[in-house]
Parts: sequence; structure tokens; C-alpha cells
Amino acid sequence: MNTILAVEWNVFPEMFSIGPLSLRYYGFFFVLGFIIGFFILKRQFRTEGISPDQVDNLVIASFIVAVISARLGHVFFYEPAYYLANPDKILKVWEGGVASHGAVIGLLIFFYYYARKKRWSFLWLLDRAVIPGSLVAALVRLGNLMNSEIYGHETSLPWGFIFVKKGELLPKHPTQIYEALAYLSLFVILLMIYRKKKGNLKPGLLTAWFLILMFSARFIIEFFKEVQVDFELGMFLNVGQLLSIPLIITGVVLLLKIRKQPAVPASKKK
Repeated sequence: MNTILAVEWNVFPEMFSIGPLSLRYYGFFFVLGFIIGFFILKRQFRTEGISPDQVDNLVIASFIVAVISARLGHVFFYEPAYYLANPDKILKVWEGGVASHGAVIGLLIFFYYYARKKRWSFLWLLDRAVIPGSLVAALVRLGNLMNSEIYGHETSLPWGFIFVKKGELLPKHPTQIYEALAYLSLFVILLMIYRKKKGNLKPGLLTAWFLILMFSARFIIEFFKEVQVDFELGMFLNVGQLLSIPLIITGVVLLLKIRKQPAVPASKKK
């Protein structure tokens, strides 16, 4: 009999619990991403001669917007019929169900209005925000791994994971790790570009590459994933891929639009 080479994944999603309160790995990684992002933005603002105090409200508001829009993204993109029939379930985020595409769309809208309020350039703000945003996305996928969710099809590759807590008996593609590595690489690339240019960027350059690379990776990795909701069965492109296409196109259009524009000094945010 051939021995299956695989990782037996049997991790409990809770880090610890005290009475009725518990801390889950997913929530821990999500919050950790925003904490690290907070310090990254602080350093960027300080380097560019902007008061780091500006970061406090921005990060707190971004966190709230990300949670709400990610939840609404799942509600409307993946299970609208269920939540329309059970509206009381919408607020129960702890039961699971968030969509990264919803978070991105919500944050884009928020940053637009925040930039207008501060009289900053929208693209200037986005170019700074996408750097820690990539890191948050990577950490969120580690949270998905700890929850044994959003994994892939059966595989014979030696790094396949058997998700015991989901009742799986055969190894599956650990697509959470694939995405986490892709987004972590994106974080490093964007940070390197920012530091090499010392913040003197064509407005929208980092945003364009963020949209192109993140959602191209997401589009490709989706082919290895199991369907998230039943109506995706039989679809050639799933919901995640269909939502990724317009974001990739937006990144390409933005990159073409700015290719002849001059770089703007780091301190110029208007």
C-alpha cells in the first residue's frame, strides 16, 4: 500500500477561552495585521513630514470599515438569499462569512471620502495604504488556515493538508498558504518600491500593482479551491474570480494612465 504524504491539520481555531469569552486565531491575525500596518503608516507619514497623529483615526476607521464591508461582501456576493431570509444573522460575524472583495471595495470608497475630507490626493493615500493592506491580507489567510476553511481540491502533492476538523480524509491543496505567500510577496514588493523611490512615486503606481498582482494571484489560486457556496457548482469562473476581473482591469487601466506622468515628491499629498 502506498503511503500518502500529507500534513495532518487538526488545529483548534481558538487560541484560548476564559468563560464565555474566547480569542480565535482568525481575529488575532486580523487585528495583528492592523497593528503592524499602524506602525508602518506612522513611519511613512513621519518620513514624509506629515504628523503621525493623522494615522490614529485613519487606522481605527479603516478597521471598522474593513470588518463591515467584508461582512456585507459575503452577504451580498455569496449568500444573499439566506441572509435576506435571516437578517438577524447578518450581524453575527463570529459565525463566519467575510469576503475580501467586499473589504477592498468598502475601503476604496472610504479612502476616497477620507482623502477628500483631508484635502489629500486619493491616489497618494491609496499608495500608502496598499502596503500594509497586503500584509493584512496575508495574515487573514493564515487565520483561514487556522479555521480549516477555504481550502482546495484533492491533491497528491507532498504538501497537501488533511483538514481533520472538517472531516476530510484525503489531502487538499492548502490554498490559504498559497494566498498568504502571494500576498506576503506583494507586501515585500510594494514596500521595496516605496523605499527605493523614497516615497517619490507616480500617483497610483503602487495601487495599480496592488490591484493587478493581488487579484491575479487570487484569480489563479481560485482554480485550486473547492467551491464556497453551492451555486458555484458547475461554474467555470467562481464568484471570487468574477469579482477579481474588474479589479485587475482597473489596475491595468490605472497603470497605463499614469505611465507618462512624473513622480510626485513624497511630501506632496495634494
